[in-house]
Amino acid sequence: MKSQPVSAPLALWLDPETALSPEHNQALQVSGWAVMSVNTLDHLLAHAVDAAMVVLHLTLDVTRLKAVQQLLLDANLSLPVVCRVDRNDLDLAVEATQAGALTVLAKDDVRPAAWHRVHAHFKPSGTRTPNTPVRQVVFVDPASQHLLALARKVGQADVTALLVGPTGSGKEVLARVLHEASGRAMGPFVALNCAAMPENLIEDMLFGHEKGAFTGAHREQKGLFEQAQGGTLFLDEIGEMPMHLQSKLLRVLQERQLTRLGGQSVIQLNVRIVAATNKDLKQAIAEREFREDLYYRIATFRMRLLPLCERPGDIIPLAMQSLVQQAAQPWRLHPQAQQMLLQYPWPGNVRELENVMRRAVVLCTDHHITPAHLMFDDWLTHNIAAPKEQASLDAPDIEAGAPSWPLVVPVAVPTSPENMAPSVTHAAAPAEPPVDLQSAVRMNEHQVIMATLASTPSKTEAAKRLGISPRTLRYKMAQLREHGMNMASAC
Repeated sequence: MKSQPVSAPLALWLDPETALSPEHNQALQVSGWAVMSVNTLDHLLAHAVDAAMVVLHLTLDVTRLKAVQQLLLDANLSLPVVCRVDRNDLDLAVEATQAGALTVLAKDDVRPAAWHRVHAHFKPSGTRTPNTPVRQVVFVDPASQHLLALARKVGQADVTALLVGPTGSGKEVLARVLHEASGRAMGPFVALNCAAMPENLIEDMLFGHEKGAFTGAHREQKGLFEQAQGGTLFLDEIGEMPMHLQSKLLRVLQERQLTRLGGQSVIQLNVRIVAATNKDLKQAIAEREFREDLYYRIATFRMRLLPLCERPGDIIPLAMQSLVQQAAQPWRLHPQAQQMLLQYPWPGNVRELENVMRRAVVLCTDHHITPAHLMFDDWLTHNIAAPKEQASLDAPDIEAGAPSWPLVVPVAVPTSPENMAPSVTHAAAPAEPPVDLQSAVRMNEHQVIMATLASTPSKTEAAKRLGISPRTLRYKMAQLREHGMNMASAC
């Protein structure tokens, strides 16, 4: 059989009566499919995890189709089935469609166009096939790779999962990994931040309402549970959900059905729940802020995301990925800048790292990030001492560009000098911190202005980079002089 690119979705060809013909094989390959012939249900099940669809030959009735569907259902897999029937057996074609086949083709149809339509129908523009990693995520540190492997295993099992970790550590990214590694990957991924919605709106958003259920309900509205049918519902910050809604959520999870607000009919659900929190739910249970029975319902698998400072192997790859996302041109990261990134404690985790790299892109004019371009959120740790020049001679600049930097890193831990991550050390805070928050914000603003003025040829260009008018920049420069800062080099 002709080898296929790794990105080609796999079609399992099940036809006990007739072997896979060279014509069919060629037609599927031309239309973008990799093909594997299987002769038994056991053989089918052994490879179903890696497949994108099943091509099934039907003869007398749909018994074989139902057997395949039941086999996949028992294995918690959701693969579409394309049926091949005799060209003259219209009744069987209709029956197969009614029984849940994705589509029906004539068994002797070897036109690439026909199979290409199946491909297009199965994978609409902008979506992905299962087991084809396209999401821009980084799992380089050994702890992250272990978590990725666990997430892929849990993804294959249709169970609830609870993701625990600090704010900004990537809980929604891991939730999407769980979704995309599952048999529900072609279904919707719907997310709700339980802490960001008013209490009176969360219930309506989750469960929906019927027309006339309350004042202003001019039409029926499907809730997020219904919108996530066949896919995954991600409940972020579930620890902030009000107690009375926790009881309703528990009932829905137990019964797998709901009734809209103001409605009478019961709606059956086929949804996987992934929840996340940055709170200690066990402590919340002890303080009677979270239901214990709901905790055990959502925490079939509990996965903890480490703060960024505890997985240092991810820091430089995440920084380079962020640079690639900001602009298509190649970027370089100076060894001293790398060391500063590794030494910083990252209280804001990945989200803070992305902000730091965005600022560096604004301040840098030559696509070479140096320590002067790194502006950290927490000014108390901004004065991290950059490593001495001699200590960094063995570590070359890291270059990042869209064609070369890996966006998905489920691979062995890099061992090259530029990717090795030394142990994290926290820099000591300055002896005299600012009196209040406004002083800290003002100092950070002044640092950004000084760095921008130093890296641009004129004040007009500096104002443009800062997103302010030249007049505003002149006013802020006057403030800097009042604070005793030397502006001679910037004037």
